[in-house]
Amino acid sequence: MSRIKLLIKTFLILNFLGLGSQALSAQITKTESKDWVPLLDTELTQWEVWTGVPETSVKNLPPSYKKDENGVNKDPIGLGDPMDIFKVVRNKDGDLVLHISGEVYAGLTSLKTYSNYHLTLLFKWGEKKYEPRLARKRDNGILYHCYGEHGAFWNVWKSSLEYQIQEGDFGDLYTLAGTKANITIDDDGKWSSNSEKLNKTIHTIRKEDAESPNGEWSRLDLYVLEDSAVHVTNGKVVMALTDAKTKNGKKLDSGQLQLQSESAECYMKDINIRPISKFPKSIKKAAEL
Repeated sequence: MSRIKLLIKTFLILNFLGLGSQALSAQITKTESKDWVPLLDTELTQWEVWTGVPETSVKNLPPSYKKDENGVNKDPIGLGDPMDIFKVVRNKDGDLVLHISGEVYAGLTSLKTYSNYHLTLLFKWGEKKYEPRLARKRDNGILYHCYGEHGAFWNVWKSSLEYQIQEGDFGDLYTLAGTKANITIDDDGKWSSNSEKLNKTIHTIRKEDAESPNGEWSRLDLYVLEDSAVHVTNGKVVMALTDAKTKNGKKLDSGQLQLQSESAECYMKDINIRPISKFPKSIKKAAEL
């Protein structure tokens, strides 16, 4: 059976089961296109790690880490991953999967700077949770347009924009360490393409919750063109922004990528990026850009 016929058959079955295109989109990343560049390999050669300040509950600290005179963890561990927070493993199907332990706040940072791109990946939660979020929602994020020094935000992450990945909140926007953008919202504070009201805070709520059930893969797509960006969760446009700026007011239209470790075990796979020169028509229409 050809790949196209198989996809059509799968789509019909999913529709019959009431799952529709959202479930199908969570299973497919179109990596057969020659434009896609995979960002995962077994040694994470396209990335570096910055590890933040460990919680006092963390026991397996590297021998070189020094507490302050009162025995408190105040400094970030810094460049490197001595605790294996980010590891690439193979699943039973042979796919490369990024396992993020979540034990310490950290950022997996791309060595390259990117502009005008479409980033896609599959994401799902693991089971483990850590301080300081044991009693809170599982949390993670994709940071983009990252620039400047490591640790600008909470001694961990760079100045950037964040595609929030949190239970029930996939696609929220955070502007970290002074970055800014224009985002229109409705009266409930949620992103709305039909409003002229601008959000003035660092956090904007996504239009709707499109996350897959816990334990299942969600497909996340990030479209970035110049200083505008669109967040897509399982095929649904949930956030759009324009006029991104640095904390000094300069146009923010490129930067590194950072994948977070934020107290929750999780997995990512099929992480791919490709260049774009314009937003796809369907994305542009949905975001009203």
